[in-house]
Amino acid sequence: MATAQSYREMSVADLNKELVALRREQFNLRMQLATGNTPKLHKFSAVRKDIARIKTVLNEKRNG
Repeated sequence: MATAQSYREMSVADLNKELVALRREQFNLRMQLATGNTPKLHKFSAVRKDIARIKTVLNEKRNG
């Protein structure tokens, strides 16, 4: 879990790559849960919060 400050230091391209990776991880966690392999449930909220942080920083960069 990274901080918003570390995301602010990244470029937009790097942020988009990180966002794709986190969404892929979120999808994999959901699939593990659906197949009965219960992953660590705290990972769901951590990934969701990281996605929100990245989206916030992307919006800040886009709006100036």
